This record gives sequence, C-alpha cells and structure tokens, in this order.
Amino acid sequence: MIYLDNSASTYIKPREVIKAVNDSLLYYTANPGRSGHQASVKAALKIEQARQHIAEHFNTECGQNVIWTQNCSQALNLAILGCAQKGGHVITTENEHNSVLRPLEHLKNQGIIDYDVAYQKDARGITLDDIKPLIRQNTYMVICNHISNVNGAIAEINTIGAFCKEHNLIFVVDGAQSCGHLKIDIWQSNIDFLTVAGHKGFYAPQSIGCLVMGNYYRPEPIVFGGTGTNSLDLFQPDIFPERLESGTISTPLIMGLHAGLEFVERNFNEINGKIDDLTTYLNYELSKINDVTVYTHPENAFGVFAFNINNRDSNEIANILNKKYGICVRGGYHCAPLKHKALGTLDQGAVRASLSFFNTFSEIQKLIHAIKHIAKQKD
Repeated sequence: MIYLDNSASTYIKPREVIKAVNDSLLYYTANPGRSGHQASVKAALKIEQARQHIAEHFNTECGQNVIWTQNCSQALNLAILGCAQKGGHVITTENEHNSVLRPLEHLKNQGIIDYDVAYQKDARGITLDDIKPLIRQNTYMVICNHISNVNGAIAEINTIGAFCKEHNLIFVVDGAQSCGHLKIDIWQSNIDFLTVAGHKGFYAPQSIGCLVMGNYYRPEPIVFGGTGTNSLDLFQPDIFPERLESGTISTPLIMGLHAGLEFVERNFNEINGKIDDLTTYLNYELSKINDVTVYTHPENAFGVFAFNINNRDSNEIANILNKKYGICVRGGYHCAPLKHKALGTLDQGAVRASLSFFNTFSEIQKLIHAIKHIAKQKD
C-alpha cells in the first residue's frame, strides 16, 4: 500500500510518538489536575510540559495561552463562536474548511453576524488585497486558512495580520495544514488565535489539537463542565486554561502530540525539504500530461497536491488508484465547498494526493505511472 492521504491524517507515526503514547498508558494514567496525590500530579506535570513547549514553539507568552481541544475543528469553533459579536461582520476566504464555514453560517442564520468571503486574485493564494475591499465599519474578525487542504494555496498571513492589528480586528489562522510544515510565530504575524491539528504536520495521534492564543482576546466558553477548580461554583472559572477546558483531557494524546512536536523540531529542515522536493517533482511530471489538470501552484510545495483527469469524477479516479494500484488518495470535496467553487470543480471534485516525510521518491514515481496509465484509458 502507498499512503498519500496525509492531509486527512498522517499514517506512519514516528517511533517517538508511539513510545510516548505507550508510556502514558503505562505510567501516567491518573487524571491530571483533578487530585492532589502523586499520580495525578505526575500526569499533570507532563501535560504542562507539553503546553509550555507548544507555547514556546509558536511564541505565545505563556503555557496558559494553549488550550487543548479534540481537534482543529473544535479549536476553530471555540474561536469563532466564543468571540461572536452581535451585529458584527466577519471576513473569511475561499480556502476555508467547513469547520470555519459552518460555524459562520450558523451564526448568520441565528441573526448574530454577517460574513463575506474573499476570493484570491493571485494564483498562489490569498493576499491582503483580497481582504481589504470587504472591510466594513462593523467588521471585527478575519479568518484565514493558512494552507488550503484542497490544493495547498497559501495565505500571506504576515501582511494580513499586520493589517488586522492596525485596525483592531481579531485575526484567526487555521493552521491545520501549515503547523509543522512552516515556522509560525504568532507574535510576529499578529495572530490572535492559531488552531492546530496534531495528527497532521506533527505526526501525533488523532483527536488532539489546540487553540494557541495571543494576549489580546479571549473567547467565551462554548462547553461547560468540570475543571478541577472552584468546584462549588456553578459558573466556569475565570482563569485560563481552565475556563476553556471542561472535562478530563487526554494525557496519552497530549503526550503523543508533544513527542510529535519534538520530532518535527529536531528534523524540521529534513522533513520539509523532502516534502518540498517530492511535491515539486509530482507537480512537474503531472503538469506535462495533456489529459491531467493540476490545481496546485508549482511554488506551493507543502505536500498538498490536487488534480483531475479530464472530466472524470474524482472519486472514480481515487477508487481506481486504490483498487488497481494500492495507492490511497482522496477524491471529492475535502470539506471545502467554496474552494471547489473557485476552482470550477463542483461537478467532479478533485483528486488530492498529500505527502508526509515518510513517503518516498519511488512511491511518487508509482503514482505518476498510474496516473499516466489511467489518463490513456477511455472514460
């Protein structure tokens, strides 16, 4: 099997991640922060070490600015719903995932906000010039997908973030496909909320993510429950991160994420240099095939690559690759309907091949060979 669906979830995990999860199940199974005994404290210290390391990696002020979530979708919902302003206006982009679009549509249908969508004029991705014309007097938030999960389009978050800071706008960045692949400094980029999906660029287990906050804005809770503090109060505590973390957090998954972060930091240049080379090679070769349409800009070599063969349904191509060649890719719409509207692929979706550090040159050659063979066949 050749696995090329790493934008959905990385398949091969580093040994360090597997060991960290295993160790947590052997030695850190007490509920962290819920009791004062040594087993609970021991687990809590592991959680706080991971929290502090993530804060340092993204250059936020302190570990309390890191909120554990189940995934990137939950982190985005927390930022969007928790900061909603009655009568306000939000700007988002064509590259957004449904974890952004559906909360916004929910708020709009409730009569709470309105929102507009920026479409990119630059083939490489969203720029500030796409955002600025949509600003209204009541705009309070800008949401940008840093790297599109459909075709790897990249947003110029530094210039957009500087503009947002200058105009007192909350800047939310969906880092699901960029965290681990690009170095992100939320202070330098003026990011107020960065959302992280651990199981992608950090090679962590599934169902662990986080919301990394800057220093200026705090969302209201959207989930309420036990926090291990102020248990006699019937309202959420005011202190962070407890205010936004209700219920038992997952020590095994957090330790897995921490190990994945350390793996990426140790091997950052090697990991992303390899992904860049493989993506560039794939783009170059498939772009030469007459019956193949490539949707990924050649400079966007982040491991997310989208294409179609003639007018054939993308799921059909994905099924052929799976059944005949043992190659796992994804067809369809990738939970990003506005991106497919912009690409003109609403009728067929797009085939997405997404790479990780553990893919090889030989595997990409086999994919190219399979695509050439399929393209020669009749519909």
